[in-house]
Amino acid sequence: MVVDHNQSHLKVIRSALSVFVYPLQYVVNLPVEITEWVSLTLVTHKTLLKENDRLKQDHLLLSSKLQRYEVLESENRRLRELLESSFRINDKVLVAELIAVELQSFRRQIVINKGKREGAYDGQPIVDASGIMGQIVHVGPFSSTVLLITDPNHALPVQVNRNGLRAIAVGMGQNDKLLLEHLPNNADIRIGDLIISSGLGRRFPQGYPVGQIENISRNPGEPFAKVMIKPSAKLSQSREVLMVWPYENINAVDKEVDGLAIK
Repeated sequence: MVVDHNQSHLKVIRSALSVFVYPLQYVVNLPVEITEWVSLTLVTHKTLLKENDRLKQDHLLLSSKLQRYEVLESENRRLRELLESSFRINDKVLVAELIAVELQSFRRQIVINKGKREGAYDGQPIVDASGIMGQIVHVGPFSSTVLLITDPNHALPVQVNRNGLRAIAVGMGQNDKLLLEHLPNNADIRIGDLIISSGLGRRFPQGYPVGQIENISRNPGEPFAKVMIKPSAKLSQSREVLMVWPYENINAVDKEVDGLAIK
């Protein structure tokens, strides 16, 4: 060994032997390396699964928040439209929210979250940003029932905005149709004419949009034309409405509410 250490005679032999021994060392160490690789792979896979679950939860949460933001944006847009319409109306108004809808056939009623506490009264006009929706038929302490203009039991005095021709708009139990009555066959009406409230019933103020003429049917054997109107109000879409106090009702309502400010 001393000679080999000093003169390196066995160096070549050791090198040759190492070539043959290396495969044996590799085979001996292979199970250990495989075990470590499998362990690392499992840990990595488990980590990836946890990360994937976390990302899914984060995505679900963000999607939920985004949907809520979209709902708030839509609500803000509707409220802005109502606010703009209240300036056009120039009457005393209060924003109310729908809390229930009548689902029975041929019944068109809704319930709003304002009642006697806010000064609501029977017959009070209800509108949205586009036109007349209906009138209150029952008032409770905290809510009110509204009969929509499309209900078969509802009739509204109206006039053609273009020429002042008067008629009655009657509900038909459908959200997208009104029947215009008492117009002779030779009446000056056209498809697209704007129909507004006439104010003659002293229930709805004059000049509120009711709808537009959508179809005209004239039968020579009938005294009156059959005129169909598409309502201006978004009866099946609006979530917020305006309670209106026409000028002639303001003083009486102010006394009933006992000083409560209604805007």
